[in-house]
Amino acid sequence: MSAEAKHYDVIRKPVITEKATMASENGAIVFEVAIDSNKPQIKEAVEALFGVKVKAVNTTITKGKVKRFRGQLGKRKDVKKAYVTLEEGNTIDVSTGL
Repeated sequence: MSAEAKHYDVIRKPVITEKATMASENGAIVFEVAIDSNKPQIKEAVEALFGVKVKAVNTTITKGKVKRFRGQLGKRKDVKKAYVTLEEGNTIDVSTGL
């Protein structure tokens, strides 16, 4: 597996929500990442894929909700999000697509 494919396994997709947009105004980008990834892996992947310098990585795990599907109880998957703070002068425009 190539190094770039490994980075795409760590970073799934950018999160575009109102909260994520507010974070981007302060120089932070929000990504959905693999549940088993850690902060050094996330930092390495963002720096390699986007060519920027990462200042800090904060992560959060959101537990999946229990919902009903056709009358049966089901559970949504757990999601890990990474708030990636960039060094001054570095930007990533996630609204145009990866």
